[in-house]
Amino acid sequence: MSHPHPELSRPPKPAAGALRIVALGGLGEIGRNMAVFEYDKRLLIVDCGVLFPEEEQPGVDLILPDFDYIRDRLDDIEAVVLTHGHEDHIGAVPYLLRERGDIPLIGSRLTLALIEAKLQEHRIKPILQVVADGERRTVGPFDCEFLSVTHSIPDALAVAIRTPAGLVVHTGDFKMDQLPLDGRLTDLPSFARLGSEGIDLLMSDSTNAEVPGFVTAERDISAAINNVFRTAEERVIVASFASHVHRVQQVLNAAAAANRKVAFVGRSMVRNMGVAKDLGYLDVPDGLLVELKQLDELPPERVVLVCTGSQGEPMSALSRMANRDHHQIRITERDTVMLASSLIPGNENSVNRVINGLTRWGARVVHKGNALVHVSGHSSAGELVFLLNLTKPSNFMPVHGEWRHLRAHAKLAALTGVPDENIVIAEDGVVVDLVDGQAKIVGAVPAGYVYVDGSSVGEITETSLKDRRILGEEGFVSVVVVVDSTSGKVVAGPEIHARGAGIGDQDFNEIIDRIRATLQEAADDGVSDTHQIRQRMRRVVGKWVSESYRRRPMIVPVVVEV
Repeated sequence: MSHPHPELSRPPKPAAGALRIVALGGLGEIGRNMAVFEYDKRLLIVDCGVLFPEEEQPGVDLILPDFDYIRDRLDDIEAVVLTHGHEDHIGAVPYLLRERGDIPLIGSRLTLALIEAKLQEHRIKPILQVVADGERRTVGPFDCEFLSVTHSIPDALAVAIRTPAGLVVHTGDFKMDQLPLDGRLTDLPSFARLGSEGIDLLMSDSTNAEVPGFVTAERDISAAINNVFRTAEERVIVASFASHVHRVQQVLNAAAAANRKVAFVGRSMVRNMGVAKDLGYLDVPDGLLVELKQLDELPPERVVLVCTGSQGEPMSALSRMANRDHHQIRITERDTVMLASSLIPGNENSVNRVINGLTRWGARVVHKGNALVHVSGHSSAGELVFLLNLTKPSNFMPVHGEWRHLRAHAKLAALTGVPDENIVIAEDGVVVDLVDGQAKIVGAVPAGYVYVDGSSVGEITETSLKDRRILGEEGFVSVVVVVDSTSGKVVAGPEIHARGAGIGDQDFNEIIDRIRATLQEAADDGVSDTHQIRQRMRRVVGKWVSESYRRRPMIVPVVVEV
């Protein structure tokens, strides 16, 4: 899938002194965040994340940004700046480093530790450059300053990028929680200082631009989590993002207060919490954590499981529990399951399916819709307006959001005084140049979806996915016939079988004569090319199925020559 822009042509070469910005993901969607900055023929990348597939992308594991735009310029890349450790910002890094393994990765201590652990699974040894809040670092022609921001993962950063073309501030994902669990605030004084210096372009997180007011403080949900533990009859199973250290910390605190033991379930959860614990971002009381196999020795009322699957991912631990195919954990009627995360747009059906599956087995399911067990990591409209007024950018470009989020954020910018002609609403592949203090769209480049399916990367096409959807929704019909290679006459068959099409094999008896007549016509016309014979078979069978059953299964004709 790509985002076509018929009104936009390929961009011209950047003008002298221009800063070019191309988002290869993250605009018009939640995920796949990746922005490429170009100045004086050198490139700086901010984030390199993945998008998780939806129901209409069956069999797909991950969706990557399309690297074609930079593939023949890999040597021009100075570094990749990672704003924080969520998958939609770092998940595609292993695939980029497969193309050039010595690209430096710049980020905070926790972010780089998480990506390093992920890269070990890909057998890649990265070049890591740790930066701290308030630090400035020169990367080729880019002067980068890093600012602390509060998010749903520790150590998140915004980045201010200075070039002779001007000052660009990219917020990354952020909110303005004034009482964060780790005490690390969004650095509003530095944002104000940059605003006084003169921000030529602000690129700001748009995820909650439609939500009025301010985000609830993380501390405010501790009481709700404690109440879940207090009222749980037996086991408590908590599903969270594998990188949400703050939420896991609250769960650990509640478990300790309730005299329960905790086990992590799922490879990514075990890996990330191990990293967070080793670096001191996760405070684990002695004796609280146990191995999963040790839980059988404990009474259910003393057990807590922390797992992945809060978005209904098909292969996650929680989905397997809901489907009763987890090899170690079986849901019972006295279990309490808590979904401690926001719902990513597009995942509603998957999450509801998991909730229904858990409820079917008698579990009590607590989620954001019926209890305050999660707050968003993204700023609501009140905070976004606050930042716009604080920084007073000359130009504004909303990022990280679907179209409705980008447009809502653009309206907020206009309300704070940013001129309409200086507000750039772009989507993936749109090329924006900052020249002489003005940001404007100058063209577009391909920015399609690259699908990861098992061990294959980029081999699955939209045509393949269309075939999978047809197979899943309509089934298939196979038609096998044996013909004489010289005369084209039918020697045997046709033999017809259907799977998933809602048609019994015996129902095809009434069409066999029609297929034979079609093949006889082809032979009389001198048609011996097997491709043309298959096409005629496909048409006659497809028309009959459509007229008789109002279905459109995949028709698979097979011609065997003898």
